[in-house]
Amino acid sequence: METHRLVLPEDLNHFGFLFGGRILAWVDEACWIAASLDFPHCQFVTVGMDKVEFRHSVRQGTILTIRCSKVHEGRTSVGYEVQVIDQRNPSAPPIFRTLVTYVSVDDAGRKRPMR
Repeated sequence: METHRLVLPEDLNHFGFLFGGRILAWVDEACWIAASLDFPHCQFVTVGMDKVEFRHSVRQGTILTIRCSKVHEGRTSVGYEVQVIDQRNPSAPPIFRTLVTYVSVDDAGRKRPMR
């Protein structure tokens, strides 16, 4: 799955760059949508993100592409590799990349098989 975000003034930190927490929220949301589309009968919660490392800063007005690809499917969990790319410079290395893992839960929050 792929989605896009425009970096607006309210997304910036006190130095004028994209706030790290904002990009993490966008990544979590995009991957959660991908998981929910792949497994529409499941309720997912985020278990974790692997290494969080920002490769370079992002300024206001940048159009980001967020790409989520399923890389692991277990009995109760699914993992997505995500890459965040500067849409106007797609040949540059990704700004951010990580693996996001979700677990399927029932209404009480207990693990539940995805199939």
